Amino acid sequence: MRSAAAPARKAGQRTNARDDRGLWNRPALLDLFSDVLMLFAAIGLGWALVTWFLSRPLFPLRELVVLTPPGQVTEAQLQYVARTAIRGNFFTIELDSVRSAFEKLPWVRRAEVRRRWPDGIELRLEEHQAVAYWTATESGDTRLVNRQGEVFTASSDARMPAFSGPQGSAATLLARYETYSGMLKPMGASLMGLMLSAREAWQLKLDNGVLIVLGREQERVPLEARLKRFVAAWPEVRDSIGLQVAVADLRYPGGFALTPIDAVPVGRNQATKGKK
Repeated sequence: MRSAAAPARKAGQRTNARDDRGLWNRPALLDLFSDVLMLFAAIGLGWALVTWFLSRPLFPLRELVVLTPPGQVTEAQLQYVARTAIRGNFFTIELDSVRSAFEKLPWVRRAEVRRRWPDGIELRLEEHQAVAYWTATESGDTRLVNRQGEVFTASSDARMPAFSGPQGSAATLLARYETYSGMLKPMGASLMGLMLSAREAWQLKLDNGVLIVLGREQERVPLEARLKRFVAAWPEVRDSIGLQVAVADLRYPGGFALTPIDAVPVGRNQATKGKK
């Protein structure tokens, strides 16, 4: 009887030992778990309080400070964007959204928006500087070209050259305009129109009414070489022919052809057979 009871007591002792190792019988672990829960609860409550505090009308925006004096952009346009795009208070306003709204104005190329403590917004504007009118040959829409060769939509009545070409070629025309304008200075005429066809043929319109047909680039006689030859010969040719020239066709490898104004049919530009 004694030997049978002893194993029973040992088994009971092992069972109690396993119960002693449970989570509820480990105070240190329970305290750590409780502390972690309290920490997360405090963080969540703090975040909720901060969000609620910032959303209150305690930091209203009252002032828009324009740091760059606008040229083409009007005060009415700035006020309209400020009323419609600025939402929230000093802390909750979305600056990227406000910046995008100002950049949608016709003459604005780039806008920069910053907070100005305690109740203001600072605005810096970079406006487009138009240098030419632009007509896309595919659509016929007329827009403007800035100094960077970018096409933008705005209205202007300024005296500027007119560019015409395929979509995406405005920067190329601007570069050629600067080159050809310098080459034409000895003629005493200004370049007022530059056209590029879909077949990459060039035409130049001068302020004296002369249309210069350059044509396409040729390896034998490049465009600049043809134009330089024509400009050098122009004073002598002008004095010798005694006629007002409407079209100068420079597509010939060994010279050029001139068409007098009287020989040009209405609505058409054709070169005569006369060859220099």
